[in-house]
Amino acid sequence: LQKGLSPVAPVHIVNEESADKTNLGFIHAFVAAISVIIVSELGDKTFFIAAIMAMRYNRLTVLAGAMLALGLMTCLSVLFGYATTVIPRVYTYYVSTALFAIFGIRMLREGLKMSPDEGQEELEEVQAEIKKKDEELQRTKLLNGPGDVESGPGTTIPQKKWLHFISPIFVQAFTLTFLAEWGDRSQLTTIVLAAREDPYGVAVGGTVGHCLCTGLAVIGGRMIAQKISVRTVTIIGGIVFLAFAFSALFISPDSGF
Repeated sequence: LQKGLSPVAPVHIVNEESADKTNLGFIHAFVAAISVIIVSELGDKTFFIAAIMAMRYNRLTVLAGAMLALGLMTCLSVLFGYATTVIPRVYTYYVSTALFAIFGIRMLREGLKMSPDEGQEELEEVQAEIKKKDEELQRTKLLNGPGDVESGPGTTIPQKKWLHFISPIFVQAFTLTFLAEWGDRSQLTTIVLAAREDPYGVAVGGTVGHCLCTGLAVIGGRMIAQKISVRTVTIIGGIVFLAFAFSALFISPDSGF
């Protein structure tokens, strides 16, 4: 009878240890993703797009379009990263660590070379791009009638709720944000993180990080865009990336998730 009962206790302990390990893996991935996204996105092109568009059009529509693009991009990046887990973890772990070190060194170099007012050129570039899109929108409006385009910040023509979001402004915010994010540093780091961390933690942390940055841009508008020191954020970002690379020296590749 004792022989039949003895294996039960170890199985219970293993299950508890596995659950604890999974929880820690999710939390670690969540914290890593949210911190990396914040230092990558503050003062970035997608931040400026949300900030400037929110000054001209309905903030909720701009936020919805930008967040849909960023959420979709985060999920795609996580899937790309997770696909690499078919490769033995020990390889992906150290390759991703090397990439973090490279990103960190590059960001530090870029930050130290930047002038204090760096970022104004990117701000002006985004303004010109949005102005061009506005002109195209006005031409379409003249050809097809006023439709349901928002005429200014906070002012909308009465319409069905679902049409309020699926509008030219929503499409413009989605398209500009998606294209600006494709191949961006934050997309690459999300892929790298998903290859070495818990994918669910990376997806949730990345989305929350984007929500915070985009929400801040939409609420604060140009004032925040002009106050943010891109140089300082870049230097801090470089330090964060190097910290993740350095931490790999003390963590076993098998201790992730």
